[in-house]
Amino acid sequence: MTTMFTSTTYATRGMRHRRPRRSPVPFLVPLVIWAGAAGVLALWWSDTNAVVGPAGWLTGAGRITGLLAGYACAVLLALMARVPLLDHRIGTDRLARWHAFGGRCTISLALAHTLLIIWGYSLASHTSVVGQTSTLVFHYPDLLKGTIGFLLFLLTGILSARAARRRMSYEAWHYLHFATYLAVFLTFGHQLSNGADFVGNRLAQIAWYTLFLGVAALLAWFRFAVPVRRGLRHRMRVTAIHPEAPGVVSVHLTGEHLDELGGEPGQFLRWRFMARGLWWTANPYSLSAPAHPDHLRITVKTVGGHSAALARLAPGTRVWAEGPYGSFTAMRRTAPQVLLLAGGVGITPLRTLFETLPGHVTLVYRARRVEDLALRGEIDAIAARRRATVHYILDEPADCSSPLTARSLSALVPGLAAHDVYLCGPPGMAQAAAHALREAGVPARRIHHESFAF
Repeated sequence: MTTMFTSTTYATRGMRHRRPRRSPVPFLVPLVIWAGAAGVLALWWSDTNAVVGPAGWLTGAGRITGLLAGYACAVLLALMARVPLLDHRIGTDRLARWHAFGGRCTISLALAHTLLIIWGYSLASHTSVVGQTSTLVFHYPDLLKGTIGFLLFLLTGILSARAARRRMSYEAWHYLHFATYLAVFLTFGHQLSNGADFVGNRLAQIAWYTLFLGVAALLAWFRFAVPVRRGLRHRMRVTAIHPEAPGVVSVHLTGEHLDELGGEPGQFLRWRFMARGLWWTANPYSLSAPAHPDHLRITVKTVGGHSAALARLAPGTRVWAEGPYGSFTAMRRTAPQVLLLAGGVGITPLRTLFETLPGHVTLVYRARRVEDLALRGEIDAIAARRRATVHYILDEPADCSSPLTARSLSALVPGLAAHDVYLCGPPGMAQAAAHALREAGVPARRIHHESFAF
């Protein structure tokens, strides 16, 4: 079985646990989105007197898919506007999953709209599909720009597919998505110029402008204005780089008014280090210690070019931070007992939760070797202070290693099924652990996991 070289248990000290109130936001947001889609369909219905013949049916379907595609563009941008209410209550990873699913739906709707309109118009005018396509693109107002925007959407969708994404750096993938802003801008004019539901319908035009200008305001404020304002106010700098384990370093930062950031244990920020080769991208790293009014710390595993460069940062390097983001916090807790399950550098957000979560908390920390246990001294001190239980599990030597299973976790944590579980680690480990937890009887709603995978 997997080597367990340390298992420390202290008598649990009484700490009051108040069950947090569940936020209605994760349930209300989908309802609002679907209500908006129903409103879009109502717009088509109110503006359509009758549908006659194959051309009418095809054109009507094209109008519906076009309206829904346009509405979905606004929804996609709103989901990724980093609005704190959405990010802190729903979670960055869940928003990203919704965004990815919505992106596939949007591209499918846009493609269906294009094909259906061309086909329907060609039947109505008794022309070939190729000839009708040429007429639409080059002779209808704003349709050439709309075509370019559609092709940009299609390109972004192809390059965002999992097979292509694996061959792309995070930075390249991140900046590629800025093309969607241009695509939305190019297609917006086409919707109002050519959309039968908007031409001559002043109320519909005002509603469409309000929707897109509102989303643009959210993006401009939360993705651009707020980070710039905070960067100028907090004036963060690197103070020191400390090695924690082989290939793992802690970056210590200082600044002004850091208490105003409001970072909760378990959250992360997007860090932009103003050094050569690093200034042009902002990468997500979790806080590895509770936020202090004049000091923050992140702990990073040097697995890529960006993270490896952090180990060479010079003290005094300016830092801009966006956030905090994520809902991997005490707010998710629903049970008195909590298991924190960490793999590798996934210990970083769990170390802050281990220090701050009230009540009965157990930490299971899995690593390859003894020397790979980052922050172990701090964890032992926290465990002793709060009288909690810590299990360190090693994968080496190889002949003793074993995967995470429901049986092994249940043996380590009595009454596992009644626990909330906070899970953070490499994708393979997290997937195996989630499967084992469900087999052990832990409900899926009590397995809390937030991933930075793109």
